[in-house]
Amino acid sequence: MIPTNIAMDAENKKASCLMNRRQFLLNSSKAAVASLVPLVVYNQAGEAQSLTAKMVKYPNKQVANVNNLRVNEPINIHYPDEGVNTASILVKLGVSAGGGVGSEADIVAFSYYCSHQGGPLQGTYKAVDGHRVLGPCPFHLSLFDLTRHGILVAGQAYQSLPQIVLEIQNEAIIATGIMGLLFGRTDNLIASAGG
Repeated sequence: MIPTNIAMDAENKKASCLMNRRQFLLNSSKAAVASLVPLVVYNQAGEAQSLTAKMVKYPNKQVANVNNLRVNEPINIHYPDEGVNTASILVKLGVSAGGGVGSEADIVAFSYYCSHQGGPLQGTYKAVDGHRVLGPCPFHLSLFDLTRHGILVAGQAYQSLPQIVLEIQNEAIIATGIMGLLFGRTDNLIASAGG
C-alpha cells in the first residue's frame, strides 16, 4: 500500500505537468510575440548587434525611357548590376503607387526574387481591376502588392519585395538605390547601435 502523502504528491505532480487549453493558448501567444523580436547577430567580439534594412545607394543607372513604357506591360531590367539575383521588373501600373515616379506616380521597379527564399517571380505580374500584383511565388505562394511598396499580401514571406528607387531625368528613368534586402546579398544590412 502507498502512503497517502506520497500518492497525493504523485497526483499533484501529474496535475502540474498537464496544461489546459487556456494555458496552452496563452503560452503560444507569448512565444509568437517573442518571435517578432528584431534580428540580432553577434560580431567577432561577441557583442550583440541588431540589423536593419535600409536604402542602399548604388551608382545611378539608366534602366529605361518613359516614352517606351506601356501601361501594364512590364520590362525586365538588371539593377544594381548584371550579377546574381538582380533581375527586376519595371512597370507603368496605370494607377498611383507608393514610391512611383512619373506624372502619374505609377512607374515602379521591384526585384524579381521573392524576399522569403528567392523564388523566381518573373512572368507573374497581374493587373486585375485596381490591383497590381507580383506572384504567387512558386515556392510558397507569396503574393506582393506593387501599388503599396511591394508589401506582402499572402504567403510565407515576411518582408516586402525590395523596391528599386527611381528618378526621372528628362525622359530617362534612372535607378538610384534599393529599399529593402535584395535576396542573396548582405550589403542592405547595417549594424545599429544597441541591441
